[in-house]
Amino acid sequence: MTENPASTQATPGGESSPSTPKPTPRPGAPKPGPRPGPRPGPRPGPRPGAAGAGLRTPAPLPQQPKNDPSRWGRIAEDGTVYLRTAEGERVIGSWQAGTAEEGLTHFGKKFDDLATEVELLESRLRAHPEEAHSIHQTAEELQSSLDSQAVLGDIESLRRRLGDIQQHSTQAEEQVHHDREERRAKAIARKEELIAEAEEIAAHSTEWKAAGDRIRAILDEWRTIRGIDRKTDDGLWKRYAKARDAFNRRRGSHFAELDRNRAAARRAKEALIVRAQELQDSTDWNQTARAYRDLMSEWKAAGRASRDVDDALWEQFRAAQDHFFSARNAVHEQRDREFAENAAQKEALLAKYDPKINPTEDLSGAQAALRELQEKWEAIGYVPRQRVHEFEERIAAIEKRVADAADAQWRRTDPEAQARAAQFAARAAELEQQAEHAAAQGKDSQAASLRAQAEQWAEWAKTAEEAVENR
Repeated sequence: MTENPASTQATPGGESSPSTPKPTPRPGAPKPGPRPGPRPGPRPGPRPGAAGAGLRTPAPLPQQPKNDPSRWGRIAEDGTVYLRTAEGERVIGSWQAGTAEEGLTHFGKKFDDLATEVELLESRLRAHPEEAHSIHQTAEELQSSLDSQAVLGDIESLRRRLGDIQQHSTQAEEQVHHDREERRAKAIARKEELIAEAEEIAAHSTEWKAAGDRIRAILDEWRTIRGIDRKTDDGLWKRYAKARDAFNRRRGSHFAELDRNRAAARRAKEALIVRAQELQDSTDWNQTARAYRDLMSEWKAAGRASRDVDDALWEQFRAAQDHFFSARNAVHEQRDREFAENAAQKEALLAKYDPKINPTEDLSGAQAALRELQEKWEAIGYVPRQRVHEFEERIAAIEKRVADAADAQWRRTDPEAQARAAQFAARAAELEQQAEHAAAQGKDSQAASLRAQAEQWAEWAKTAEEAVENR
């Protein structure tokens, strides 16, 4: 940019004169720039006698450039502005709007503005390396415009800094690209892991609620993963969506089948309730109790309806059962009270008759008392189940005592047993005579054999006699 000296004619006070005509710019002259501020100097005070009149507001002091523009250029008497470079001086514009010092300040500030742009690019590159490409383009454009900039300052330092920016932005862009590719690879890998998990769930899981929650959690995480190109991401999404849809279909099929099974279970249990209610007033306790056990087995095998329906059905089924078993229990409680009274009566019978039945002293009297006991025993009836064995053993012991005594007496008076003992003794005597006769004939061996046989028969006779005596 070049400064247009014809844009404004400066008065010694630094204000524009409205009566001064605007000169026609020279061919090739620089375009007008911002109007410089007033000349530096002390703020003028009020003129004498001007009290009460409208005071003139002084113009602000111009901001001094950060660099020393006089070091980098000059303004000739004709207003031509020169920039000093390593190759020599170069004309950058013309200054006609004020003093040479004001012109130097103006062009120095313009350099500061340009340097600020470079600083902003440097800061932006450090803070936002992902914008390296646009920063590189801006730095390149600024660098290509340096030779046409109407500024006074260290242009070469800006040129070097802009070159550094371009170099660093290229490196940053490469690093950003590398980081982006690395993030892309990690994002793809993570989505593939999520896909594999979703496919595993879709193929095998039967924990429907937990699996459904996990499928949704996978989707939530999926939405947070960025940095994948659209084509690749679309392909990954199709795989995940396919797994999710497969799971949803399999879960839907499961619950549809479950609904069918629940409906069938409901119908089966309603039929069981009807059968249970038909039995609830039965007094065939044992047969009906077995029937209810069979109904319960069928109930369990029927499966479950929906929870609220199943609970209501169970209440109806259980009510029929409870009606029957409550009636049976009432009858059994009455029976148990009767059985307990029977047990008390049998205890009394045993206490009365057991001491009286003594067959060793009076067998016929003991037998008569036993018959009387048995008649009264049978007339009393049943006792509680847990005491049946006890009472059977106690009366059986009395019956055995009498029976053993009768058997013993019969054996003692049995003529066959006595005849058998006499027969054994006669045979022993006969063999003894034969042994003596053989010995007289000198048949010692035969005599010894006959004596041994006689001794054996004598032993048998003795045993038979003892048996008869001990009866």
